[in-house]
Amino acid sequence: RHSRSETTTMSEFIDPHIGRAFAGRRVLVTGHTGFKGGWLSAWLLHLGADVVGLSLPPSEGPGVFKSCGLADRMDSRIADIRDRGALQEALRGVDAEIVFHLAAQPLVRHSYRHPAETFATNVSGTANVLDAVRQMPSLRAVVVITTDKCYDNREWTWGYREIDPLGGHDPYSASKACTELVAQAYRHAYFADSNGPQLATARAGNVIGGGDWGQERLVPDIVRAASTGVPLEIRSPEAVRPWQHVLEPLSGYLQLAARLVEDGSEFASAWNFGPELESTVNVRELMQMVRTAWGQGAPKVRFPEQQAGTSSALHEAGILRLDSTKARTRLGWRPQLRLAEAIGMTIDWYKAHALGDDMSDCTEQQLAGYSALMAGSSLTRYAMVAE
Repeated sequence: RHSRSETTTMSEFIDPHIGRAFAGRRVLVTGHTGFKGGWLSAWLLHLGADVVGLSLPPSEGPGVFKSCGLADRMDSRIADIRDRGALQEALRGVDAEIVFHLAAQPLVRHSYRHPAETFATNVSGTANVLDAVRQMPSLRAVVVITTDKCYDNREWTWGYREIDPLGGHDPYSASKACTELVAQAYRHAYFADSNGPQLATARAGNVIGGGDWGQERLVPDIVRAASTGVPLEIRSPEAVRPWQHVLEPLSGYLQLAARLVEDGSEFASAWNFGPELESTVNVRELMQMVRTAWGQGAPKVRFPEQQAGTSSALHEAGILRLDSTKARTRLGWRPQLRLAEAIGMTIDWYKAHALGDDMSDCTEQQLAGYSALMAGSSLTRYAMVAE
């Protein structure tokens, strides 16, 4: 662990495109009451940004937004992005320099039950947000967050690249492919001036981390199973996903936004932020790693055997991998955590919460620890260049 004074010193050694890019900047985060949006807001505050959030009210449960007291540390505004008028009213007086758009309906199975709602939020809602923010005089950069599921999944064993076709077998995936097309259209129509604000999209894999209490999400379901003692039934144990701690893609989003501000249109495109190949494992292996890391009191799980000739009524991808070569070579971004470390950080957060610890401090400590890894990685790269 690292003290806050150490964190301040370390920030000077983080990749310079993060370390100094956000201090004093006016930043808007949509979806700030959600899991990824809450972590991103906490990190931006950590970096000295002036943060405004726009989202639905926080869900029931002690998520990052509630646990870290973010409502008292940022300008939090509530609106449904599907409601154009309410959105514009909520953003009255906001003149952001950088926008991260994360507000979305994020669940595959929910999209099967509520397809029209999913498309309205992820597609029309994105257009409403982009219409609102492009009117902001100080706007410099917009990063629209989508997902690795936006690709037309062919069940390939290799990773999808940013130039591969978009698609979707389920309403959620299709809605995110549409989100990419909406962002692309706005980039060409309204963000094409090389001297004006720039727009990029970011695609990440399955994220884990403390403070996620969403329904029908694997890690929150594991935590609930541990607290109740009821075994968790895993529906797709052989499904392969690119697992990563939430701070990994968020570091990519931050680096991307900073480069949009500093270098402009050269970075206004789509970007993948996926983990190392060793972190792309199936659900069965992930669960075994979680139980090992948890130790005493680990949640119980069941892997029901599917009978011959039967299949799941709802299609979900069997294999999904990302190729992040573009982000590695052009942004200098790279994952910092091995999968076992990502799992360990996640479990530590939930255990601290169960013990009644100060979760704002716990989150700051994890941000500081991750910053230290970035600092070491940056210093290593600088040393290699110097040699």
